[in-house]
Amino acid sequence: MKNLAIARCYAKALLLIGKEDGNTEIYRKELDEFADLVAREDELRTVISNPIYHYDGRKTVLEKVISKLEISRVMESFLLLLFAKGRIGFLDSIADFYQKLADELKGVARASLVSASDLSSETIDKIRQALAKKTGKEIILTVDQDKALIGGIVTRIGDLVLDGSVKTQLLNMRESLKRGESV
Repeated sequence: MKNLAIARCYAKALLLIGKEDGNTEIYRKELDEFADLVAREDELRTVISNPIYHYDGRKTVLEKVISKLEISRVMESFLLLLFAKGRIGFLDSIADFYQKLADELKGVARASLVSASDLSSETIDKIRQALAKKTGKEIILTVDQDKALIGGIVTRIGDLVLDGSVKTQLLNMRESLKRGESV
């Protein structure tokens, strides 16, 4: 839990800077790209975050990587601050929190839609519009398919889960029958 609080704190600080200078989206893109780079490159992640290596050597590696990238001065300073404070290992969580906070600032909600079969683009659009109307936010929707659902859809927006799958309905029916309730 402490790790999440740390990540949230740093994400909020960067977002405040982005709100002040109008570069919220630029910082989102830079932070995501750097976090993805570190996640992809195991050696880089190990070298910059493992205290078994000497601090100055780790910092030099980080500075060289940053110098090869085209990132803003603010992001460069932010990444070096994370390193100096021993928080570079929280980079993924910080990037995730930053994305959520930046989305809230823009009035955007991210949702996932899982269906048992392929949905037409018209159906997906209707679902997106219904979710936008329900939340009052623009919806960015990721769509996946899971044949295990048998039929129907499952939609997630943050902590809210709207489960209209046949699989869940059958499980609920089974539980009702076990309790002796009529279905």
